Amino acid sequence: MGTPWSHRFAYRTSAVKSSTIRELLKITQRPEVISFAGGLPAPDVFPVARFRNACQRVLDQTGAQALQYSTTEGYLPLREMIALNLNRYGILATPDNVMLTNGSQQALDLIAKLLINRGDRILTEAPT
Repeated sequence: MGTPWSHRFAYRTSAVKSSTIRELLKITQRPEVISFAGGLPAPDVFPVARFRNACQRVLDQTGAQALQYSTTEGYLPLREMIALNLNRYGILATPDNVMLTNGSQQALDLIAKLLINRGDRILTEAPT
């Protein structure tokens, strides 16, 4: 007999609906589907060998540090490199102007938390 979990969930979960984007991504996983959607590059062009080599080099040189938790802003040497690269394009930036995120959704969440107040009206496309 399993644990009856539904009555243990937070009340807000009763209003949670399936994400349209999540449902669309399920369709793209089917082998007969070729997706032309943004954010889904062709997997055969991923630089897997180069990524493997880069990961190996990082683990060999600074493995313990690379696997450790870092500051909220992200790994300082990478932020320094990004700021330097931005400066080459005339964008005056310091590492303090750079924040690394774990993906676009985290970045959008942080931006929303910074700029949007409770009660503000937000216009979005559908699906969002």
